[in-house]
Amino acid sequence: MSRDVAIIRMEGTNNEYEAYQSFSRIGLNPRYVHVNELKNKTVSLEEFSSIFLPGGFSAGDYIRAGVILANRIASSSLKELRGFIDSGKPVVGVCNGFQVLCELGFLPGWSYENQREIVLGQNSSNRYECRYTYIKYTSNNGIFSGIFKPDTPYLVPVAHSEGKIQIQDKEKNLEKLIKDGQILFRYSDDIGNFGEYPWNPNGSDHDIAAISNPEGNVIGLMPHPERMFYRYRNVEKERFGEPAIGQMFFQSLKDYIFKKGY
Repeated sequence: MSRDVAIIRMEGTNNEYEAYQSFSRIGLNPRYVHVNELKNKTVSLEEFSSIFLPGGFSAGDYIRAGVILANRIASSSLKELRGFIDSGKPVVGVCNGFQVLCELGFLPGWSYENQREIVLGQNSSNRYECRYTYIKYTSNNGIFSGIFKPDTPYLVPVAHSEGKIQIQDKEKNLEKLIKDGQILFRYSDDIGNFGEYPWNPNGSDHDIAAISNPEGNVIGLMPHPERMFYRYRNVEKERFGEPAIGQMFFQSLKDYIFKKGY
């Protein structure tokens, strides 16, 4: 079993350090992997137990958010990444990383790279939203169900301008996401009610904050759990009681990796 986690980065990613610290704190071994190392075949994804795609503005988000990094990964490592996912190992994309996974076609994962059923568009507020909100766990995903409680709002930071989840053929595909248990977290207010802006910071359909593929091991979320690992980083009443969401999130990944023997 490997304890190594690949944190993939390139010019413009800027949340890799927080992710590195979070994985280190829960006893895994994070390693930065520049996309050029994948291109040059000096690093193989097979060496790792998990892959993490951090937030930021990869390649300056030129063209659209995440598309250049997605194309660079696809041109060098698509087959390898597909095999990694098929093996059941977790792949996580946060914010810009979520956008990359959608561009690669691994989320929502129904047509497996051949079609885009979900896009991440400009926030309904037409501005960059950088602040706190709450999310609730709304799935039975095998990675997170051991730690996250349903019907509990968790304080989390958000920081994005293109995070609005828009579902193509919404009536059919939203029902499919719900039925398959792919909606991991939804935005809520501080007492757990699903709501509109400002609690839903971007206007995402069905207040969706995070989704997975049908198998549950490819995870994309717009909020930033890596920015809130310790409870003291919470605010007001959230400094008491449950651990901060970052510790819960990364501990869930570690427990899953150890349970599966990756």
